Parts: sequence; structure tokens; C-alpha cells
Amino acid sequence: MTTSNTTPARQGRVALLRLDNPPVNGLSHDVRRRIMDELDEALADPGVAAIVIAGAGKGFSGGADIREFNTPRMLAEPTLHTVIAAVEGSAKPVVAAIHGVAMGGGLELALACHYRVAAADAQVALPEVKLGLLPGAGGTQRLPRAVGVEAALNMIVSGATVPATELRGRAVFDAFLEGELVAGAAAFAESVADRRPLPRLRDRPVASPVAEPFLAFAASAVAAATRGYPAPSKCVEAVAAAASQPFEEGLRTERDLFLGLLHSTESMALRHAFFAERAAAKIPDVPEGTPVRPIRAAAVIGAGTMGGGIAMNFANAGIPVTVLEAGRDALDRGLGTLRKNYEGSVRKGKLSPAQLEERMGLVRPTLSYADVADADIVIEAVFEDMAVKQSVFRTLDETMKAGAILASNTSTLDLDAIARVTRRPADVVGTHFFSPAHVMKLLEVVRGAATGNDVLATVMALARTIRKTAVVSRVCDGFIGNRMLEQYLQQAQLLIEEGALPAQVDGALERWGMAMGPFRMSDLAGNDVGWLIRKRRYAEHPEMRRWPIADRLCEQGRLGQKAGRGWYRYESGRRDALPDPAVEELILEESRNLGGRRRTIGDEEIVQRCVFALVNEGARILEEGIAQRASDIDIVYLTGYGFPPWRGGPMFFADTVGLYNVVRAMRAFAGGGGDQAQTWTPAPLLSRLAADGGTFTGR
Repeated sequence: MTTSNTTPARQGRVALLRLDNPPVNGLSHDVRRRIMDELDEALADPGVAAIVIAGAGKGFSGGADIREFNTPRMLAEPTLHTVIAAVEGSAKPVVAAIHGVAMGGGLELALACHYRVAAADAQVALPEVKLGLLPGAGGTQRLPRAVGVEAALNMIVSGATVPATELRGRAVFDAFLEGELVAGAAAFAESVADRRPLPRLRDRPVASPVAEPFLAFAASAVAAATRGYPAPSKCVEAVAAAASQPFEEGLRTERDLFLGLLHSTESMALRHAFFAERAAAKIPDVPEGTPVRPIRAAAVIGAGTMGGGIAMNFANAGIPVTVLEAGRDALDRGLGTLRKNYEGSVRKGKLSPAQLEERMGLVRPTLSYADVADADIVIEAVFEDMAVKQSVFRTLDETMKAGAILASNTSTLDLDAIARVTRRPADVVGTHFFSPAHVMKLLEVVRGAATGNDVLATVMALARTIRKTAVVSRVCDGFIGNRMLEQYLQQAQLLIEEGALPAQVDGALERWGMAMGPFRMSDLAGNDVGWLIRKRRYAEHPEMRRWPIADRLCEQGRLGQKAGRGWYRYESGRRDALPDPAVEELILEESRNLGGRRRTIGDEEIVQRCVFALVNEGARILEEGIAQRASDIDIVYLTGYGFPPWRGGPMFFADTVGLYNVVRAMRAFAGGGGDQAQTWTPAPLLSRLAADGGTFTGR
């Protein structure tokens, strides 16, 4: 809605109120005020018999205006509650005309209208649970009255978007209209203009003879499935109130539950992640509107696990991609794996056989660099070795057309050293995908010293096209994620040297919320990946500390799941990580060789040492300018490393603990002797913030 004071448009006896606040008609303060002003005008006009509320542009309303989150305007009157009460209490019928999406507060506004009509392609959702909240403007009370307890609970607890046609025949929609929606809605409004009493969802009973046993079952199932997330269980409580309490009492229950969640650490963490993901797309010195290069065709060098996964991202987005390998056997294996991945999606019902063939048809295999020369972007995904990558880039420099983007999937190596072997370093950028590349959301975009702004802007836009969350990193060994991971894994190694075993370390961190503990994660990724990096670093830094347990494990061929044994043993055809007495004996032997005395280590120490090691290195990365902002670091760990979303990422989590308390714990760990004193020296930025009572939030 605009902010002018014009009278609402009219179609006969029907006043037309438009929600007009691009891009999703968010219910900002200006929009709410305009609804109230135009509603009052329509009610006062004797020539108006009914009112239609419709959205401008592509949808009805996406709900709250995120630009007003955490500002006074979000709670300024008229609030959404005030608007909804006025709409529902209108003496003249109000019809919501829904097209596109009606989400969150937008759907709650529609539910307060007396009638709802929709276009056949409309979609509805109450997604507040994804931010650790529940619908707080009557959604948990009106929706069960409109669609029944079970359907409402499924929508509210999942936050899923539902096609409006799936709710046909329920009280949530009175009609589905073809043709021009607003004209049809106005005709519908005219047809009901003189009907009384006005139907209100609040007056409908919650019709469900099995509501009580169903809700009891749902409460138990939801609690078990959403450990660490309080909002889903509170959603069940709110819907239960709709089924058991008078409407006004149910509204009060909903409000109390909403306010409790609003101030919970878990909701604050999820809201932090929501805004952090949007902030990550912004690069301060690359303004919006920076010209981008067209990406009409792509190429990938290497058809291994990573190369094939990267190629799938392009094919999934409808972008033709050429995959190059050095030998026919490797190329055939890679294409076979790629097809197998797609066949798995067909079996799960995620793709049709026709879509499989369409996507495979976009993948062109080749053994010749000449066949990739005209690609707009080429991504190198070969062995993680500097000499090998530099050789590939020399060839690409000679082969690729002018203006092509030359990208490396390196996870740790110096991108600037790779760029220097070309005559076009401004065209070189890092695109670090995470395995499996066609599944994982994170894309670390590595900005070299010479990377052009247009190249950076193009890759950030491409990330959106292929549905990745992109985070920019400057150049350092390991960039953001793997540089921090090294400290995390080192603590895990120290813990097993000092007295813990892999299953205890993994169990403590998984119970805390990590998707996978460090030893299970290493087995899944392949222990040889870390071994290769360690051997490179041992050569580059002969003085650095060795990790004898991990090195001996690899020397024995215990490379993880792919070898059937690693930190754990694995039975054929299964991925269960089974503790192995041989690994325990290896750990005990090396502990004796190191001269330490093993001790009992509690879960709290395990979690604090591993997570605070991430925080400390994150603070160094932030101060060095490797990461643009602390929230970027959080997004890297939330989308690429299995950090629990309801803890908000390592830097946000440190803020919730209190940086003073983090530093205090680190000082206690530093007193443990051995390597601990140097390991636990607080980063300068962390020390300053802790001393000043500061936080990482906003940095």
C-alpha cells in the first residue's frame, strides 16, 4: 500500500483495498495504517456494501515486513492485532482475494476476513515455526476452525507451504475463481453483501471428535522429533487451546506462548540466522547494480565426486554444463555416478524419469579442453594439490574465451597463487562447494587479491540461481570454514590423547546439537582428506605439532566409511559407526608414547573446548578481514558444518554464553599444561570485546 490518503477504489458497491508494498506486500506500519484508514472510509461510506482486500503484484501478502523487525515500527499501532480485530469486527462483509502467496500474518489477516476467495495457483503457509515462533495473530486459533485440527497442526508445526487447492471444500476458502481475480472477488463480494449474520471463523466450533487423543499423540511425537526446538511443541499447545478453550481464552494462550518464544534463545538464534543469510549476500564494496556477466553455459574440470556434484547444480538450474576428465574410464565413472544420483531422486519421487533424461541431456562429457573453451564459467575440481591446480589453470588461461570466469573449488589452497599463473587474475575466483555438492547449501566464494567486482557479483548471483547460500571469504589457508575446523579437530585429537575416546567426543557434541561429531564426520568425508592437508602443512611448517593418532590411523589404511574402517568400523551395506577395540588400543598406545596421564573428561569440557576453539579462531578470522562480518561465520557453520540452527552459529552462541565467560573458560583450559597454554590464548578481538562487555553481534 502506498502512504497517500486517497479514497479506496470502487467497483459498484464494493470498495477495493490493495496491499501494495513490494516485493511481497509485507504488513509494515504504513500498510497497516492504510488498511485501517481505508476500512474506516469504506465503513463510513453509505454507498459501500462490501469490501475486498487484495494484494498488488505477485501475491497477497508474505506477512510481516522483515525490514521492520527489531524496530519500534514493528509494534507501533495499529498493530496487526488491531487491524485483524477491525477487519473481523467490520459491519460490512470483508472478502480476502488471494493470489500468489498468503503467508504468516498475511494468512492470519485473510483468516480474519468474513470470506476468502483464491486463484487456483494460490499458496498459503504459517511459517513462523521456522523462526522459532508460532503464529501470533490468531492463526493457531482460526486455522483449526477452518480446516480441522489435524490439517492445521500439520501446517503450523511444519511451516510448510500448501497449495490452496489442497484445502478445497474446507471453510478456509469460499470459492476458487478463474479469470481476473479482483473483478471476480468484487462480484463475489456483491453477491454476499446483504447476507447476515457475517460469518466469522472465530464463531465456528473446532470439529474433531478425536482432537484430544490426536493432540496427545502429536505432542509426544513432535517433542521427540524436534529436540532443541521449543516452538513446535508450543504450536501443539496453542492448537490444543483452540480445541479446548473459548476463542478469546485461546487467543490469550496463543499470545502468552508467542511472547515466551519471542524472548527465547532458540528463537533469537533462528531469527539471527534468517537475517544473517540475507546479510551474507551483501558485499560492502560491491554495490547493488554492479554489472554481472551472463552465465549461459558452464564447464567443470574433473568428474569425481565433487566435480559431478557441481555439474548437477548447473543441470538442475537448466544451465548446460560440459564435464572434462583426463581419461575415458574416469569420465565414464563420473557420469555413471551422476546418473545414479538422479536415479535415486526418481526413486524418491523427487524427479520424473523425463526430468532425469532432461538433466542428463544438459551434461556433456568430454576429454578435450577445446570443448570447454566457450563456457561462461569453468570450475576446476581436481586433486587438492597446488601444482596440479596451477597446471589446470595455465591450460584454462590458454583455452578459455575472453571474459570467462575461472573458478577453483579448492578448500584450503592459496587462490592468489593459483591466479598468478594466469594472465587474467581478475577473472579468477574461488567457489568452494561442500560435499555432497548437489545437496549442501553452502558455497564459500573466495575473493582473491585481484578478483574483479563484476566477477564477484556474477558468482554471488549464480549462487542464487543454483540455490546455494554464498558467503564471501578472503584468502587464507582453509578460508573461513576449514581454517576454523582445524582448531575444532585439534581439540578433538587432544581430548582423545588426554583421556576421552571417539564415541564419547562424538556423543557429547551430537547431544549438544551438532549434526555429527568430529570423528564420525571425518570417517564420512574420508580420513585421507585431512591426512593430505596435514602432510602438506608438515612440509610447509616443519616445526608444527604432529597428530600421531590420526596419522597412524591413516597409515593403517583406516580411511573411513569407504574403507569399511576408520575411527569406527562399518559392516558391509551399513553406515552405523561401531566402536573398534583396535582404535581404542591405538589411542591408548599413543597416549603412553606422548607421556601423558589419561583422565576422566566430562561432556561439558568436550563441548566447550571444541566449540570455543571455533569461536577463538573465528574472532581471528574476523579481525583479519577474512570474513566480512561475524554473522557470515555463523552462516558458514550453520549451512556447511552441521552446527545446530537453534544455537545460531558459533559466534552468536558465544554471545549468548557471554564473551567474558568464554574467555574465562579458555583461561582455565590454558592451565591444563602441554599444548594448552598457546592453544587457548584469546584472540585480540575476543579479549577486547570480553573486557568491554561487547558482543560479536553487529560486527
